[in-house]
Amino acid sequence: MITYQQFLSMYAVNPAKAVVEVVDAHKKSDVYQIAVDADEYDHQRNVTITNYEKTMKTLTGAEIPDPFAANYKLPCNMFRRLNTQRVEYSLGSGVSFDKKDVKDKLGKQADKRIKDLAYAACIHGVAFGFWNLDKLHVFKLPEFAPLYDETTGALRAGVRFWQLGETADKNPLNVWLYAEDGITKFIKNYNSDKAEMLNEKPEPYVGIVKRSLADGETIIDGENYSSLPIVPMWGSELKQSTLVGMRQGIDSYDLIRSGLANDLTDAAYIYWLVTNAGGMDDYDKAKLLQELRTKHMGVADGGAQTEGGESNKASITAFTQDVPHEARTAYLDRIKAGLYEDFGGLDVHTIAAGSTNDHIDAAYQPLDENADDFEYQIIEFVQNVLALQNVDEDDATPIFKRNRISNQTEQTAMVLAAGAYLDEETIIKHLPWISVDEFEDIMKRKKDEDVARYRAQEEELAMLREEAQRQEQTQDQTGTPPMEE
Repeated sequence: MITYQQFLSMYAVNPAKAVVEVVDAHKKSDVYQIAVDADEYDHQRNVTITNYEKTMKTLTGAEIPDPFAANYKLPCNMFRRLNTQRVEYSLGSGVSFDKKDVKDKLGKQADKRIKDLAYAACIHGVAFGFWNLDKLHVFKLPEFAPLYDETTGALRAGVRFWQLGETADKNPLNVWLYAEDGITKFIKNYNSDKAEMLNEKPEPYVGIVKRSLADGETIIDGENYSSLPIVPMWGSELKQSTLVGMRQGIDSYDLIRSGLANDLTDAAYIYWLVTNAGGMDDYDKAKLLQELRTKHMGVADGGAQTEGGESNKASITAFTQDVPHEARTAYLDRIKAGLYEDFGGLDVHTIAAGSTNDHIDAAYQPLDENADDFEYQIIEFVQNVLALQNVDEDDATPIFKRNRISNQTEQTAMVLAAGAYLDEETIIKHLPWISVDEFEDIMKRKKDEDVARYRAQEEELAMLREEAQRQEQTQDQTGTPPMEE
């Protein structure tokens, strides 16, 4: 990996060559290769079993692919399921803040962008959020080469690269350098050894644009942020892909499941043993097999007895195979349970129907512990992004509502039982089936209802006062006492 200081030395000599070398070094790194493999597992393409082939040896001893053996490849979706569970558990309901206007500063579709960043951070180990004036962009590790400071470890710059089209290797390589002083763009054609700089002066992140009918949009001036507007989000305190440590378990699960399917297919045949028919050639064997398959019967020669009195009669016997699967099925269940336990996930099949909240909370404990670690990474990311807009750190701390199953009847009864000691807002907020967004709408409607009820009461009191005044005026004129209410 090339550091920021090393890159500055290279860039001073040859900028175009420096950015291309950063991309090449990034593609050769272990973190890049793990991220590429993680994308394959995320798309349910297990590269281990995909490359596995059954072989057989020829008479000369050479190994060739076995064309007769079953070769099913059954990749599971465990990797995506577990990572989705971790991300959706914390971000399924989005994030909120004590001050509602703070979330607006994260731009449109803030919840979706943060969730996309968080998922990429889990499977790749890290993802990068680019704050582009009024919205977040997601830079993933397979397309972004970070340049970290040798002393502080902070992200000081980065190179984003991509090629478009199905035949990407024959299309130009786009390389954009994101530094503290702006964006510098390069392009490298597939048949060229050198890259070309497209703008000698870095484009500012916040540009002042001049529009005209003749020239269109032209950046005439601009300014930059106080620091690089690209913020890393780590997937955990370990700062590594979730594929690390899980890959062997997933490979073992897929190989055993695929092997069991192959064995069941290979064993799903009837084997015919023909005795005392050594004179049969290949043609006779094929003819007999065809008769057995079509007519479901075969004729064997009577033969004769040997001098010792032993029978020399020809016979046909059918054999089938039973594949031992109990041990492998039990081992698959054990591997699956181990993957959930090591990842800190929740297997919903372990929660029986009608379980109390105590049992459900105990099942959620590993997921809660990992969510605590994960949410700290999200909090740090959000605070750093909002710091670019000069939002105070205390106001920039997001609030999470974890997306979990529960015995809602029991939890609702518990909240209502404590209602005599709680205010209305707290009661509504703790009801399990009320989301964060619904809570704000409900409180607004209840406030509007209270205002309408207060106005109705004021109007009713005003009418009573008017009626009382009319009765008093009538008494003064007639001298009779008013009617009692």
